[in-house]
Amino acid sequence: MSDARHSPVGFCSDERFLEHLTPAGHPERPDRLRRLLDHLRETGVLNRLSRIPARAAGMDDLLAVHTREHIMRIRRICEAGGGVLDAGDTHASALSYDVAMLAAGAVLSSIDAVLSGSLRSAFCAVRPPGHHAERGEPMGFCLLNNAAIGARYARRRHGIQRVAILDWDVHHGNGTQHIFEDDPSVLYISLHQYPFYPGTGAASERGIGEGEGATLNVPLPAGTGEERYRTEFLTRVVPALASFAPGLLLVSAGFDAHRDDPLAHMRLTEASFGEFTRLVAGIAPVVSVLEGGYNLAALASSVEHHLRALIEAAG
Repeated sequence: MSDARHSPVGFCSDERFLEHLTPAGHPERPDRLRRLLDHLRETGVLNRLSRIPARAAGMDDLLAVHTREHIMRIRRICEAGGGVLDAGDTHASALSYDVAMLAAGAVLSSIDAVLSGSLRSAFCAVRPPGHHAERGEPMGFCLLNNAAIGARYARRRHGIQRVAILDWDVHHGNGTQHIFEDDPSVLYISLHQYPFYPGTGAASERGIGEGEGATLNVPLPAGTGEERYRTEFLTRVVPALASFAPGLLLVSAGFDAHRDDPLAHMRLTEASFGEFTRLVAGIAPVVSVLEGGYNLAALASSVEHHLRALIEAAG
Protein backbone atom coordinates (compact mmCIF):
# COMPACT_ATOMS: atom_id res chain seq x y z
CA MET A 1 0.00 0.00 0.00
CA SER A 2 1.37 3.37 -1.01
CA ASP A 3 1.96 6.10 1.53
CA ALA A 4 -0.79 8.72 1.37
CA ARG A 5 1.77 11.45 1.96
CA HIS A 6 3.21 10.70 -1.48
CA SER A 7 0.02 9.79 -3.31
CA PRO A 8 -0.61 11.72 -6.54
CA VAL A 9 -4.38 11.53 -5.93
CA GLY A 10 -5.97 13.90 -3.45
CA PHE A 11 -9.06 13.61 -1.27
CA CYS A 12 -10.86 16.58 0.20
CA SER A 13 -13.61 16.24 2.78
CA ASP A 14 -14.48 17.66 6.18
CA GLU A 15 -16.62 16.56 9.12
CA ARG A 16 -18.42 19.90 8.92
CA PHE A 17 -20.20 18.64 5.80
CA LEU A 18 -22.30 16.56 8.21
CA GLU A 19 -23.72 19.79 9.69
CA HIS A 20 -25.93 20.46 6.67
CA LEU A 21 -29.11 18.89 8.01
CA THR A 22 -32.15 17.75 6.05
CA PRO A 23 -35.48 16.37 7.36
CA ALA A 24 -35.82 12.74 8.43
CA GLY A 25 -36.18 10.49 5.41
CA HIS A 26 -34.61 12.98 3.01
CA PRO A 27 -32.33 11.17 0.51
CA GLU A 28 -29.56 13.79 0.68
CA ARG A 29 -28.56 13.13 4.28
CA PRO A 30 -25.36 13.17 6.35
CA ASP A 31 -25.22 9.37 6.35
CA ARG A 32 -24.17 9.54 2.70
CA LEU A 33 -20.78 10.87 3.75
CA ARG A 34 -20.53 8.82 6.93
CA ARG A 35 -20.99 5.58 5.01
CA LEU A 36 -18.68 6.70 2.22
CA LEU A 37 -15.84 7.58 4.58
CA ASP A 38 -16.28 4.40 6.63
CA HIS A 39 -16.12 2.32 3.46
CA LEU A 40 -12.98 4.02 2.16
CA ARG A 41 -11.29 3.44 5.53
CA GLU A 42 -12.34 -0.22 5.67
CA THR A 43 -11.11 -0.93 2.14
CA GLY A 44 -7.81 0.88 2.68
CA VAL A 45 -8.46 3.29 -0.19
CA LEU A 46 -8.40 6.34 2.08
CA ASN A 47 -4.84 5.50 3.10
CA ARG A 48 -3.80 5.69 -0.56
CA LEU A 49 -4.89 9.31 -0.94
CA SER A 50 -3.30 12.64 -0.06
CA ARG A 51 -5.58 14.64 2.19
CA ILE A 52 -6.42 18.17 1.05
CA PRO A 53 -7.70 20.58 3.72
CA ALA A 54 -10.99 22.25 2.84
CA ARG A 55 -11.42 26.00 3.09
CA ALA A 56 -14.41 28.24 2.65
CA ALA A 57 -14.91 29.89 -0.72
CA GLY A 58 -14.81 33.67 -0.75
CA MET A 59 -17.63 35.97 -1.77
CA ASP A 60 -15.82 36.87 -4.99
CA ASP A 61 -15.66 33.17 -5.88
CA LEU A 62 -19.42 32.83 -5.44
CA LEU A 63 -20.24 36.07 -7.28
CA ALA A 64 -18.37 34.79 -10.34
CA VAL A 65 -21.26 32.31 -10.71
CA HIS A 66 -24.25 33.35 -8.57
CA THR A 67 -26.18 36.58 -8.07
CA ARG A 68 -25.69 38.43 -4.83
CA GLU A 69 -29.42 38.07 -4.15
CA HIS A 70 -29.15 34.28 -4.40
CA ILE A 71 -26.25 34.14 -1.95
CA MET A 72 -27.79 36.56 0.55
CA ARG A 73 -31.15 34.75 0.49
CA ILE A 74 -29.51 31.47 1.48
CA ARG A 75 -27.54 33.25 4.18
CA ARG A 76 -30.64 34.97 5.62
CA ILE A 77 -32.68 31.77 5.73
CA CYS A 78 -29.87 29.91 7.48
CA GLU A 79 -29.32 32.70 9.98
CA ALA A 80 -33.04 32.47 10.80
CA GLY A 81 -32.64 28.75 11.57
CA GLY A 82 -33.19 27.22 8.14
CA GLY A 83 -36.09 26.37 5.87
CA VAL A 84 -37.10 25.21 2.41
CA LEU A 85 -35.26 27.09 -0.34
CA ASP A 86 -37.40 26.12 -3.32
CA ALA A 87 -40.91 24.86 -3.97
CA GLY A 88 -40.04 21.33 -2.93
CA ASP A 89 -37.09 19.44 -1.54
CA THR A 90 -34.10 21.78 -1.20
CA HIS A 91 -33.65 22.34 2.51
CA ALA A 92 -31.25 24.43 4.56
CA SER A 93 -30.50 24.25 8.27
CA ALA A 94 -28.86 26.81 10.53
CA LEU A 95 -25.31 25.94 9.40
CA SER A 96 -26.04 25.12 5.75
CA TYR A 97 -24.76 28.43 4.36
CA ASP A 98 -21.37 27.93 6.01
CA VAL A 99 -21.28 24.30 4.94
CA ALA A 100 -22.11 25.21 1.34
CA MET A 101 -19.32 27.81 1.33
CA LEU A 102 -16.96 25.10 2.58
CA ALA A 103 -18.14 22.63 -0.08
CA ALA A 104 -17.40 25.13 -2.82
CA GLY A 105 -14.08 25.98 -1.21
CA ALA A 106 -13.09 22.31 -1.06
CA VAL A 107 -13.26 22.28 -4.85
CA LEU A 108 -11.08 25.39 -5.01
CA SER A 109 -8.49 23.88 -2.64
CA SER A 110 -8.40 20.74 -4.76
CA ILE A 111 -7.99 22.75 -7.96
CA ASP A 112 -5.07 24.60 -6.37
CA ALA A 113 -3.42 21.30 -5.41
CA VAL A 114 -3.88 19.74 -8.84
CA LEU A 115 -3.01 22.75 -11.00
CA SER A 116 0.08 23.49 -8.90
CA GLY A 117 1.39 20.11 -10.05
CA SER A 118 1.59 18.57 -6.58
CA LEU A 119 -1.23 16.15 -7.40
CA ARG A 120 -2.46 14.50 -10.59
CA SER A 121 -6.13 14.41 -9.60
CA ALA A 122 -8.44 14.89 -6.64
CA PHE A 123 -11.89 13.88 -5.40
CA CYS A 124 -14.06 16.18 -3.28
CA ALA A 125 -16.41 14.30 -0.96
CA VAL A 126 -18.70 17.23 -0.21
CA ARG A 127 -22.29 18.07 0.51
CA PRO A 128 -24.60 19.74 -0.29
CA PRO A 129 -24.26 18.87 -3.98
CA GLY A 130 -24.27 21.60 -6.60
CA HIS A 131 -25.11 20.95 -10.24
CA HIS A 132 -28.81 21.89 -10.09
CA ALA A 133 -28.12 25.29 -8.50
CA GLU A 134 -28.89 28.03 -11.01
CA ARG A 135 -27.27 31.44 -11.10
CA GLY A 136 -30.10 32.82 -8.98
CA GLU A 137 -32.03 29.82 -7.69
CA PRO A 138 -31.30 26.82 -5.42
CA MET A 139 -33.00 23.59 -6.44
CA GLY A 140 -32.64 19.81 -6.50
CA PHE A 141 -30.90 19.57 -3.08
CA CYS A 142 -28.30 22.11 -4.34
CA LEU A 143 -27.47 25.51 -2.80
CA LEU A 144 -24.29 26.63 -4.59
CA ASN A 145 -22.96 25.22 -7.85
CA ASN A 146 -19.64 23.75 -6.70
CA ALA A 147 -18.36 22.66 -10.12
CA ALA A 148 -19.29 25.94 -11.79
CA ILE A 149 -17.57 27.94 -9.05
CA GLY A 150 -14.51 25.75 -9.58
CA ALA A 151 -14.51 26.28 -13.35
CA ARG A 152 -14.60 30.06 -13.02
CA TYR A 153 -11.92 29.95 -10.32
CA ALA A 154 -9.59 27.85 -12.50
CA ARG A 155 -9.82 30.43 -15.26
CA ARG A 156 -9.49 33.47 -12.99
CA ARG A 157 -6.86 32.26 -10.53
CA HIS A 158 -4.84 29.83 -12.65
CA GLY A 159 -5.33 31.22 -16.15
CA ILE A 160 -6.77 28.01 -17.55
CA GLN A 161 -8.15 28.93 -20.96
CA ARG A 162 -10.44 25.94 -21.45
CA VAL A 163 -12.24 24.00 -18.71
CA ALA A 164 -14.39 20.94 -19.34
CA ILE A 165 -17.13 19.75 -17.00
CA LEU A 166 -18.23 16.12 -17.40
CA ASP A 167 -21.46 15.39 -15.55
CA TRP A 168 -22.47 11.73 -15.23
CA ASP A 169 -25.03 12.24 -12.48
CA VAL A 170 -28.30 10.54 -13.50
CA HIS A 171 -30.05 13.93 -13.41
CA HIS A 172 -29.20 16.64 -15.92
CA GLY A 173 -27.16 19.47 -14.43
CA ASN A 174 -29.46 22.28 -15.47
CA GLY A 175 -27.67 24.83 -13.30
CA THR A 176 -24.23 24.15 -14.75
CA GLN A 177 -25.55 24.15 -18.31
CA HIS A 178 -27.35 27.45 -17.93
CA ILE A 179 -24.42 29.17 -16.21
CA PHE A 180 -22.09 28.35 -19.12
CA GLU A 181 -24.44 28.04 -22.08
CA ASP A 182 -23.07 31.21 -23.72
CA ASP A 183 -19.43 30.64 -22.72
CA PRO A 184 -17.22 28.91 -25.35
CA SER A 185 -14.36 28.51 -22.85
CA VAL A 186 -16.27 25.91 -20.81
CA LEU A 187 -17.34 22.62 -22.39
CA TYR A 188 -20.27 21.06 -20.54
CA ILE A 189 -21.05 17.38 -21.21
CA SER A 190 -23.88 15.55 -19.48
CA LEU A 191 -25.04 11.94 -19.69
CA HIS A 192 -28.37 11.55 -17.91
CA GLN A 193 -31.70 9.78 -17.78
CA TYR A 194 -34.18 11.53 -20.07
CA PRO A 195 -36.98 12.49 -19.83
CA PHE A 196 -36.52 12.94 -16.11
CA TYR A 197 -35.96 15.57 -13.42
CA PRO A 198 -35.37 18.49 -13.93
CA GLY A 199 -36.79 18.31 -17.46
CA THR A 200 -33.80 19.84 -19.25
CA GLY A 201 -30.99 18.14 -21.16
CA ALA A 202 -32.39 17.38 -24.60
CA ALA A 203 -29.81 16.67 -27.31
CA SER A 204 -30.94 19.84 -29.07
CA GLU A 205 -29.64 21.99 -26.18
CA ARG A 206 -26.18 22.84 -27.50
CA GLY A 207 -25.51 26.26 -25.98
CA ILE A 208 -26.41 29.73 -27.18
CA GLY A 209 -24.62 32.63 -28.84
CA GLU A 210 -20.85 32.29 -28.70
CA GLY A 211 -21.30 29.17 -26.57
CA GLU A 212 -23.23 27.24 -29.20
CA GLY A 213 -21.58 23.84 -29.59
CA ALA A 214 -19.92 23.96 -26.16
CA THR A 215 -22.78 22.00 -24.58
CA LEU A 216 -23.09 18.29 -25.32
CA ASN A 217 -26.11 16.51 -23.88
CA VAL A 218 -26.37 12.74 -24.09
CA PRO A 219 -29.93 11.92 -22.99
CA LEU A 220 -30.46 8.24 -22.26
CA PRO A 221 -33.68 6.27 -21.67
CA ALA A 222 -34.59 4.65 -18.36
CA GLY A 223 -33.02 1.22 -18.05
CA THR A 224 -29.79 2.09 -19.86
CA GLY A 225 -26.82 -0.05 -18.84
CA GLU A 226 -23.05 0.07 -19.08
CA GLU A 227 -22.76 -1.06 -22.71
CA ARG A 228 -24.73 1.92 -24.04
CA TYR A 229 -22.90 4.31 -21.70
CA ARG A 230 -19.54 2.95 -22.86
CA THR A 231 -20.52 3.41 -26.49
CA GLU A 232 -21.49 7.03 -25.83
CA PHE A 233 -18.22 7.64 -24.01
CA LEU A 234 -16.13 6.18 -26.82
CA THR A 235 -17.99 7.73 -29.74
CA ARG A 236 -19.03 11.12 -28.35
CA VAL A 237 -17.69 12.06 -24.91
CA VAL A 238 -14.01 11.16 -25.26
CA PRO A 239 -13.68 12.62 -28.80
CA ALA A 240 -15.38 15.86 -27.68
CA LEU A 241 -13.05 16.19 -24.69
CA ALA A 242 -9.97 15.39 -26.76
CA SER A 243 -10.94 17.94 -29.42
CA PHE A 244 -11.61 20.64 -26.82
CA ALA A 245 -8.23 19.95 -25.13
CA PRO A 246 -9.10 21.35 -21.69
CA GLY A 247 -6.49 22.43 -19.19
CA LEU A 248 -8.69 21.02 -16.42
CA LEU A 249 -11.42 18.40 -16.34
CA LEU A 250 -14.02 18.80 -13.61
CA VAL A 251 -16.28 15.80 -13.06
CA SER A 252 -19.71 16.29 -11.54
CA ALA A 253 -19.54 12.81 -10.10
CA GLY A 254 -23.02 11.64 -9.24
CA PHE A 255 -23.43 7.93 -8.64
CA ASP A 256 -27.22 7.72 -8.82
CA ALA A 257 -27.23 5.97 -12.21
CA HIS A 258 -26.35 2.83 -10.21
CA ARG A 259 -28.94 0.08 -10.59
CA ASP A 260 -29.68 0.12 -6.83
CA ASP A 261 -30.29 3.86 -6.52
CA PRO A 262 -33.81 4.64 -5.24
CA LEU A 263 -34.26 7.91 -7.17
CA ALA A 264 -33.57 6.76 -10.74
CA HIS A 265 -33.95 3.90 -13.17
CA MET A 266 -30.57 3.17 -14.78
CA ARG A 267 -28.61 -0.09 -14.71
CA LEU A 268 -24.99 0.82 -13.99
CA THR A 269 -22.86 -1.00 -11.42
CA GLU A 270 -20.10 0.32 -9.18
CA ALA A 271 -17.54 -0.99 -11.69
CA SER A 272 -19.09 1.20 -14.38
CA PHE A 273 -17.81 4.33 -12.69
CA GLY A 274 -14.28 2.98 -12.61
CA GLU A 275 -14.59 2.28 -16.32
CA PHE A 276 -15.77 5.81 -17.11
CA THR A 277 -12.95 7.26 -15.02
CA ARG A 278 -10.31 5.26 -16.87
CA LEU A 279 -11.67 6.46 -20.22
CA VAL A 280 -11.20 10.16 -19.41
CA ALA A 281 -8.47 10.33 -16.76
CA GLY A 282 -5.64 10.90 -19.23
CA ILE A 283 -7.22 13.81 -21.08
CA ALA A 284 -6.46 16.54 -18.51
CA PRO A 285 -5.86 16.97 -14.77
CA VAL A 286 -9.02 15.81 -13.00
CA VAL A 287 -10.91 17.24 -10.04
CA SER A 288 -14.12 15.34 -9.36
CA VAL A 289 -16.91 16.57 -7.11
CA LEU A 290 -19.56 14.45 -5.42
CA GLU A 291 -23.09 15.09 -6.64
CA GLY A 292 -25.88 12.50 -6.25
CA GLY A 293 -26.03 8.87 -5.13
CA TYR A 294 -28.63 7.82 -2.57
CA ASN A 295 -28.22 4.10 -1.94
CA LEU A 296 -25.56 4.19 0.77
CA ALA A 297 -23.85 0.92 -0.13
CA ALA A 298 -23.91 1.60 -3.86
CA LEU A 299 -22.59 5.13 -3.39
CA ALA A 300 -19.69 4.01 -1.21
CA SER A 301 -18.66 1.20 -3.53
CA SER A 302 -19.00 3.37 -6.65
CA VAL A 303 -16.76 6.07 -5.19
CA GLU A 304 -14.24 3.38 -4.28
CA HIS A 305 -14.09 2.23 -7.92
CA HIS A 306 -13.81 5.83 -9.13
CA LEU A 307 -10.89 6.48 -6.77
CA ARG A 308 -9.11 3.23 -7.60
CA ALA A 309 -9.27 4.21 -11.27
CA LEU A 310 -7.80 7.63 -10.51
CA ILE A 311 -5.00 5.96 -8.53
CA GLU A 312 -4.28 3.58 -11.43
CA ALA A 313 -4.27 6.44 -13.94
CA ALA A 314 -1.82 8.42 -11.80
CA GLY A 315 0.63 5.54 -11.89
